[in-house]
Formats: sequence, C-alpha cells, structure tokens
Amino acid sequence: MKKHWDKPVTREDASARAMRPVPPDVNIGGVRIAPATVLAPMAGVTDTVFRRFIRNLGGCGLIMTEFTSADGILRHKDRKAQRYLTFYGDEHPISAQLFGSNPQVMADAARIVEDLGFDLVDLNLGCPAKKVVKCNGGSGLLRDLPAIGNIFKAVRAAVQIPFTVKFRAGWNDQEIVCVELAKMAEDCGLAAVALHARTREQGYSGDAQWHWISAVKQAVKIPVIGNGDIRTPEDACAMVAQTGCDAVMIGRTAASNPWIFRQIAQYCGHLALDVPATLSERGYDEPEEGDRYQMIRTYFSMLIEEGFPDAPGKMKQFTSWFTHGVPGGAGLRKAIYEAKAAPEILGRVEEFFESRLAVQTT
Repeated sequence: MKKHWDKPVTREDASARAMRPVPPDVNIGGVRIAPATVLAPMAGVTDTVFRRFIRNLGGCGLIMTEFTSADGILRHKDRKAQRYLTFYGDEHPISAQLFGSNPQVMADAARIVEDLGFDLVDLNLGCPAKKVVKCNGGSGLLRDLPAIGNIFKAVRAAVQIPFTVKFRAGWNDQEIVCVELAKMAEDCGLAAVALHARTREQGYSGDAQWHWISAVKQAVKIPVIGNGDIRTPEDACAMVAQTGCDAVMIGRTAASNPWIFRQIAQYCGHLALDVPATLSERGYDEPEEGDRYQMIRTYFSMLIEEGFPDAPGKMKQFTSWFTHGVPGGAGLRKAIYEAKAAPEILGRVEEFFESRLAVQTT
C-alpha cells in the first residue's frame, strides 16, 4: 500500500471542508457498532462471501444481507431466500434486511431472522426496482405511511432484537416524507433509521441531498445513519460534519473500492490528531497493483470455496469493478468474460497479474 496524500474534497460546498471524524461507535438498541460504519445491503452483492471479505479488510462496523423477501423466507422451498440468510460466526454484528408489505408476514419473517441468530433486523423502504415497487415493497410503500406504521408495530412486537429501517427521502421531490417517517419509526420503537438521501424517482442518479439527513437527525433522538454519495473518506467525514449523523452507510463504493472502510478509519485517525487543517497532513492507504491482485484472488478463491453455483457470474460482475484503473485491465476483462468455469477465471487473473508483477520486479 502507498500513502494517499492531498486527496481533494469531492463536494464544492465550503462546509464540506469542516471535517468531523466518523464516530468511533454507535449503540443501536444495545448492539454496539464500532466503528460507526455500515455496509449497505445490495442485491446481488452483499452475500456471505462479500460480507466476510469486507469484514476481513477491516474498518466496517456493521454488515447487512442482501434485501430478502419476507414471503420467500416463509416459503421453506425458497432456496434463494435461505442462501441470503446464510452467515458465519465471524460476521457479527450482522443485520438481516427484509422487504414486504404484509405486516403479519413481515413479523413472522422477522422472528425467523431472530431465531437464526442475527443481531438486528431491518426493513427495506428504499429499493427503487420496478418489480419490487409494483408489489408495494421497497420504496413503493413510501406513498402509504399508515401501511408502514402497521409493519413497524407488527415487527416491533414480534422480536426482541433491534429493529431498524432504511428508506429514501420520498417518492419524488413533491412527496418528501423522510422526517415524518423517521418520527413514526421512533414512536413505534425502532432502534435506528438509515436515510438514502435520494427519492425513488431519482433512482441512483443525481446528487444525494444531505440536508434531508440533517433534517431527520434534528427530528429524532434515535441514531440516524446517513447514506448517499460517499465515495471517499473525505466524503464520509463531510457528511458527518454537515448532517450530524451518528453513522455512515456505504453501498456502491464498497463494491468498487473494498478498502473504503479501512481508509475511513485511517483518515479519521488523522483528524483525531487535531493537527492544522490542511489535507496534506492527513493520509490513508491507497492500494497498489499487488494489493489489488491479492484482493481479487482472495475474493474469487472465497467464492469458489463457498460453492456458489453462480460463482462464475459473480466473478465476471466484480471484475469490471475490481480492475478499474488497472493498466491492461480491458484485456483481462475480455479473457475473464470468455472463460466459463470459476477455476479458469481465477487462473486467468493469476496469469495476468503475476506476469505484470514479474516485469515490475525485474
């Protein structure tokens, strides 16, 4: 690893330069999350392999499952839901995220999650996918706050573990409900709220509106987790400074830069030294090519060891993220996309990087 110095602040707002470290921990319903960083639930990404992979790199306080259908959990033959809820002892603390619209089904699924040993259970009110929304799941429920309230009450009464919710600011700019929803969550006994500061209509486009996170933080006493547009350690600390949020949640950036949580921890360590406020006196590790090779080989080896039937597909999916910026990466991606079996893909990765590293050392 090399030290990364003079990293520019990505937001032009002058207030973003008044950095505050991400809190060292946050208490969510009696569960200590340290540091106060969360791996966001991502469909097709945050399976047990990726979660353990992130945990082993360091710096991530809480990991979450892929969002999982409550109906699927109750159908005992739904193997996909069962796989989503597979986790290992070294993943604690871990939260299971559920989606659905029927309060009783959600409550029953939450009981199963609790019995499986999860530390927390979370309700997804953020997914913008049409197939989820049309079933009144994910962000589709944002237009029906009474229905959300019924789910809150049913799940809260069903389990003893902390119950949280992740939601978007609203359906669109004309229907912003984040503050009202957060207050309702607090009144119903939820332990924390996480806000992705975009609307359902935005999807993943445009800028996250961090002022909505600030408004939620001012409205409730339970912990508030901020999510949206954290691409660098500076972004994480700028969000805390601007919004006062108790923790930060990172999604897509973690898939392309799995070191982000460790980098945040290192950067916050520099801020805590209370040195003069120049970014040149704060640094964090930046992966070099050898580090990237070890990372890809480790993750792909874990996928093969886990025996996922879709391991080759996942390898191809992650290749485009993990090799971003690697000289000659296009050739490697082409070789991987043409391969069929997981061991063959791993072999092509090893061949590519070992030949490059051999040239660099001569």
